[in-house]
Amino acid sequence: MSFAKANKRHAALAEEIRRHDHAYYVLAEPTISDPDYDRLYRELLHLEAAHPELVTTDSPSQRVGGKPVSEFPEHRHAVPMMSLDNTYSFEELADFQARVEKLLPEAELDWTIEPKIDGLAVSLRYENGSLVVGATRGDGVSGDDITGNLKTIRSIPLRLEGDPSSIPKVLEVRGEVFMSKAGFEKLNEKRRAEGEEPFANPRNAAAGSLKMLDPKVVAERPLGVFLYGLGEVSTEATVPDTQVGVLDWLDQLGFPSPERIWTGRTHDDLVASINELDTDRHELDYETDGAVIKLNPLALREQCGATAKAPRWAIAYKYAAEQAETVLKAITVQVGRTGALTPVAELEPVFVAGSTVSRATLHNEEEIARKDIREGDTVIIEKAGEIIPAVIEVVLAKRPAEAEPYKLSKKCPECGTAASKATEDDVVWRCANPDCPAQVRGRLEHFCARGAMDIEGGGEVLVKQIVARGLAYDVGELYRLKLEEVASLERMAEKSAQNFLDGLQDSKSRDLWRLVFGLGILHVGAGVAKALCRHFRDLDELMHATEDQLVAIDDVGEVIAQSVYRWFSDPDNRQLIEVLRKAGLNFESALYQDAAAAGPLAGKSLVLTGTLPNLKRHEAAAKIEAAGGKVVGSVSKKTDYLVAGEEAGSKLAKAEKLSIPVLGEAELLRLCGD
Repeated sequence: MSFAKANKRHAALAEEIRRHDHAYYVLAEPTISDPDYDRLYRELLHLEAAHPELVTTDSPSQRVGGKPVSEFPEHRHAVPMMSLDNTYSFEELADFQARVEKLLPEAELDWTIEPKIDGLAVSLRYENGSLVVGATRGDGVSGDDITGNLKTIRSIPLRLEGDPSSIPKVLEVRGEVFMSKAGFEKLNEKRRAEGEEPFANPRNAAAGSLKMLDPKVVAERPLGVFLYGLGEVSTEATVPDTQVGVLDWLDQLGFPSPERIWTGRTHDDLVASINELDTDRHELDYETDGAVIKLNPLALREQCGATAKAPRWAIAYKYAAEQAETVLKAITVQVGRTGALTPVAELEPVFVAGSTVSRATLHNEEEIARKDIREGDTVIIEKAGEIIPAVIEVVLAKRPAEAEPYKLSKKCPECGTAASKATEDDVVWRCANPDCPAQVRGRLEHFCARGAMDIEGGGEVLVKQIVARGLAYDVGELYRLKLEEVASLERMAEKSAQNFLDGLQDSKSRDLWRLVFGLGILHVGAGVAKALCRHFRDLDELMHATEDQLVAIDDVGEVIAQSVYRWFSDPDNRQLIEVLRKAGLNFESALYQDAAAAGPLAGKSLVLTGTLPNLKRHEAAAKIEAAGGKVVGSVSKKTDYLVAGEEAGSKLAKAEKLSIPVLGEAELLRLCGD
């Protein structure tokens, strides 16, 4: 492949992977199966191996993935929370073992095999035996502080058990929050009875629950947790020297851990354990999608080290996605909030991965042509981890003689408007009619979504009825709805209607970035909305910004700048803003950072280590960031200061070796101007 073609394909892959990362890690709404994601990721790695010049700092290969998602405070992990490399074959598992053996030629290796829990990764930080911070993984370096929500999970100890003299001053434990299968079914039964949309799967239910702003609601959700790893541990503690020992130790301290693990030395041992888990996992009351293989001795892990993305001493073996064969009866087209036309396969219902599937995404016209998918074909569908199913391939031997190549209609199926592409290279056809009913529904659903304005009850079922009744055609009209109008809708009792109206009222105080994201401006995701709201103090400043002002902002390129400028230049959109202003929505940005008031630590990188006399780690990090500084996880030549407390450990030694200034708590406070 020529460099020009490789460069174009690499850019397309990187963008697609970023979209899937955002959907999975930020929105907790996966849009692709794990095997499909891994195929994309491997293709990217192969391109970068063939053309190293394609590797950039923002390539998906250089990061774990995901960003903090809500108004929860940001928490920086003392020790990064890395992801794991994946494999789907025993041959690749053997290659992994061989790589570790090469790194440790003199060592006799033994391994643990643990269930891979399909939940949300969390870190719990204990100081002097008490839980002080619970956080999501986020991007691996920092996540969301969701301590209040995690405290509602009864299996998480608020104070560690055992002899106080044996409990570390600082202990971080890592694990996975999940929702039991039985609890998931009961929760969905309740949601259906109340006219709410059921959750797609237990993982989405768990992730969505933990990101709710009201801990009282979280407390009603059937969440559990398994803890299986360590983050920061103060140096005075005596930590077990094996993974088996760590799990026993965590059990003694009061943490729930996987009910069964396996150990082995040879490749055959690992294969036998993985197969046994595969047989047993269907009887477990929680979702597992694979096995995690780890070196048992912790000292050997240190010798193996890690890549930028994952440790070299562990790997996740993921079970093959369940597949099924069925007939594709027809191809229909869905219209999204931005007007995008997405083809969908209408299937003969077939049972796969725990549920009956009758529809599957076909992504776009190019994907259909590449796989040569036709109406009437017998197809293989795949649904890994109960995610949205997709057509994997066509069974050509069973193709009907009359099957014709599919041609996407260039007219919107909802309103009949001609479709068009933004550019020649674009793969997406869009309906150009902003008043298209499908787009109206999509915009209202997006505005109400948890990641945007977080309006309770504003899901697909309710929005569809609101639009069909003509009660609202844009987000401004939602705030004019009356109780009797909403209560008159199908399956909407007065209590549910009032809850929705209360949610609308609560949304008026949301921070500005949520409103900017919720407006549905093309190319403006949550990250771009935050970048804009860090730069502009209120919506009026943003609305009157020029393209040059917009493009000068980090994370805002020319395409995004043009999209934002055009959206706010549209008279109809300006009128909508005035409607929202009169409705009382907040237009001020809590994220705004005055460039003229740069703090005393602007541009400086600091590392925190040890236990400070008065400040908790997250409090110290907040002061540093408020002063314009950046908190990083490890000491390097680029570190400007090390902030050290008691039991500082190896980071202090490294800082002294590199002649990096070391600060105590008092010096830090003076430097921050506190």
